[in-house]
Amino acid sequence: MHPYTVSESVKERVLRRKGRLVCIDSIEPARAALVVIDMQNHFVAEGFPSEAAPARGIVGNINRLAQAMRAAGGTVAWIQTTATGALERWANHHHHGLRPEVRDRRLASLAEDSPGFQLYPALQALPDDLYVRKIMFSALVPGSSDLHEVLSRRGIDTLLIAGTTTNVCCDSTARDAMMLDYRVAMLSDGTATRHDEEHAATLNNYQLFFGDVMTVDEAIARLGRKP
Repeated sequence: MHPYTVSESVKERVLRRKGRLVCIDSIEPARAALVVIDMQNHFVAEGFPSEAAPARGIVGNINRLAQAMRAAGGTVAWIQTTATGALERWANHHHHGLRPEVRDRRLASLAEDSPGFQLYPALQALPDDLYVRKIMFSALVPGSSDLHEVLSRRGIDTLLIAGTTTNVCCDSTARDAMMLDYRVAMLSDGTATRHDEEHAATLNNYQLFFGDVMTVDEAIARLGRKP
């Protein structure tokens, strides 16, 4: 994927609406989490059913930010889509929104004993990180996962959203996070989808109405910075 660049027209609209391009100018590590969404073989690895090949290109950035978050005392949360409970809790999508062969392939690949469910091997996930399983596109919509409860117990109010795909599960989770009153930034070089135009359109719309967009380097620079 080509690097994301915010257009002048979007900058102008963001400034007119918010007064500044980035509202999160400091990140208190103890109250922050890097939320890495769906970086599983099913979505990332070559030849798997929902492969988004550009997601392999963000692995290094995710690892680098995860290391910085841990070193600063922040939380790293790995979100994995599971087939367990999908037919019961998201029945209409699976029965009416997908062709039967697509549904069956998806559920088989995302079964928790399947290679598709596992995190992409090049990711540097550690045992002390958080691991949360979700059913729906958003990890924060009721019935999808217990991510909101887990974060709330830790006193976390700031989320950095990484993973794949930018325009589906990352965007859905990031929007719901904003609605739940988290401070949220989507990471332009820590998220990926299949096409540049979908990636850019999602990031443009997100910063216009929902939250911040920043790079991994910008997020690292804000860790521990005094307000």
